[in-house]
Amino acid sequence: MPTVTAIVFDLGNVLLPFNWDIAADRFCARARCSRRELDDYLMTTPFVHQLETGQITGAAFYRRVTGDFGCAMGYDEFAAIWSDIFTADEQMLAMAAALNGRWPRYILSNTNAIHVEYVFRRFPSLRDFDGYVFSHEVGVLKPARAIYETLTRQFGLTPAATVFIDDILANVEGARAAGWQAIHHQGAATTRAELTKLGVLPI
Repeated sequence: MPTVTAIVFDLGNVLLPFNWDIAADRFCARARCSRRELDDYLMTTPFVHQLETGQITGAAFYRRVTGDFGCAMGYDEFAAIWSDIFTADEQMLAMAAALNGRWPRYILSNTNAIHVEYVFRRFPSLRDFDGYVFSHEVGVLKPARAIYETLTRQFGLTPAATVFIDDILANVEGARAAGWQAIHHQGAATTRAELTKLGVLPI
């Protein structure tokens, strides 16, 4: 197995657990709609996918959603409701911090401009990573091979020596198909054990 030369972290539910129910309940209360109505809307319209692939801006997404629900709220309020769903996994953030200066650390995430602006402001340690590839900036979502190749090409990494950590198995398999090593994140303890096996963390 090649020596590890870079570590890549997913964002949501790896470094930052999130709970969509918080945003959904707050939006429904503000828009006076049911959770079923909101869920059906988000499942049957293309706007979330367009937001995460950069086809529409955060402002356009806000106007579309609030307009369709007839909900008069400002962009800042909407962005706060949409984004205030994240908490810090302190063990994972500490693990990532322990690697700083020893291995280049990157973030690869299916996300959107509204969330990125929020998490960088709310969790400033994320700014210390060596680089980022976000789906809305490159126009492609994991597990498509192109997004993994974008990161290795952009930062000059060797795929076989790059380790990726993600909570979604399909994304892990996508990384492996692109020639990366990958860890299916199921908690800080198991991820630490896998990184230890790879010689990234001490026994």
